[in-house]
Amino acid sequence: MTTVTRRTFRSSPHRDALATWAAISDLLSRTNTGAQQELGSVAGIASSIIADKACENSPILVSCEGPQTRIYCLYDDDAIDGSDANEDVLGFDPLKGDWSISLPCEPDDLGWVQSALQQKSNRITAHEKTEAKKQDTADNSQGATLEIDLEGLLEP
Repeated sequence: MTTVTRRTFRSSPHRDALATWAAISDLLSRTNTGAQQELGSVAGIASSIIADKACENSPILVSCEGPQTRIYCLYDDDAIDGSDANEDVLGFDPLKGDWSISLPCEPDDLGWVQSALQQKSNRITAHEKTEAKKQDTADNSQGATLEIDLEGLLEP
């Protein structure tokens, strides 16, 4: 079972798409300064995806040796209100070890986004935004059950 952490960033009109990517990059690379340049190299591509609202219902998937981080964006009135935002610092390094990031994008844009990302990074890729929803559903349907041995707890 994979541990998952969620963060939700306020985007347009609270901040533009490039500033949103900068805030996401700052969160991810806070403890991994080596990744800052790589995240910066894809800023234009990532901000295009954010501007298209692909991250509204489909997350940016950040995988590493630790928990997976799923990052969503808020737009319009939700971004202004900000009550559903959670941009808090993570309690772990989300880019620890062999990390990767997968950006959601519209099906029509997937080809050019993958090609553009491939020229900049081998760790940052793109997926069709509907793929993450399928994965969420699969994760939820395969939920683990927790059994507690109450008798074992009472033994000295």
